Amino acid sequence: MKKTLILTLTILTLCTIRNKSLSQEKPDEMDTDRPNRTETPKTVKKGHFQYETDLLLRENKTTGSDKEKDWLYNQANLKLGLFKNTDVQLIAQTYGKESTTEINTGITQSREGFGDIILRVKQNIKGNKQGSFAVALVPYFKIPTSTFSDNQRYEGGLLLPMRVKLPGEWELSFQVEADRLKDSEGEGMHTEFLQSINLNHDIVRKLKAFAETYYTFNFKDHHWNNFLDAALQVEIKENFKIDGGFNYGIQKDAEKNVFLGAAFCF
Repeated sequence: MKKTLILTLTILTLCTIRNKSLSQEKPDEMDTDRPNRTETPKTVKKGHFQYETDLLLRENKTTGSDKEKDWLYNQANLKLGLFKNTDVQLIAQTYGKESTTEINTGITQSREGFGDIILRVKQNIKGNKQGSFAVALVPYFKIPTSTFSDNQRYEGGLLLPMRVKLPGEWELSFQVEADRLKDSEGEGMHTEFLQSINLNHDIVRKLKAFAETYYTFNFKDHHWNNFLDAALQVEIKENFKIDGGFNYGIQKDAEKNVFLGAAFCF
């Protein structure tokens, strides 16, 4: 795990040095992947750095034989604008605690520590700087570095976020996603499909509300999960925002969480 961290930090440092001369320019108006599942198709400006994080996330989920309660602290996404329409991202779960209770016996086991690392690249295809429609491709790869989760499988996938600007400063976003993930029980793998729709609008100046729904489909088990979520995001100052919200899985085995997060760019 230490070698992975050193390598990743080295790559980000080299990229920052490469773009240092450009970072004197003012960053574009900050657009975040937060706070919902549907992400922005826009990238960080070349030579600039953006930090997004779940300062605190509380999640409950139920599998066939267990109930899990997770706490995540500073689940951070470090984003660097590499080219005009491309940024690279490193997601790290700084600290997490997982408690698993066997439904039949009531026995609870807890583990905590550093979480997984996810490497991503976002490539905007259309509408990065202007226009009413934007779309991007986001491939990702998860490295199983977690010391508190029993999921030690490499995972990956591809996201296709889209956004349409509507009259009256409304924004309608969509996301299609395909993932290769570990099964909830056992060491097998499955392919999962996700599709989301998100609507957002300013309630008052500097305060934005988000409403979203999405579903996932497990091709191996032919199982659907449906989710409803909502969030508020407030701009504290230029290029600094905080947010909070919830994500509610309708089915019994679907995840349910609440979160508080932040983002800044320079």
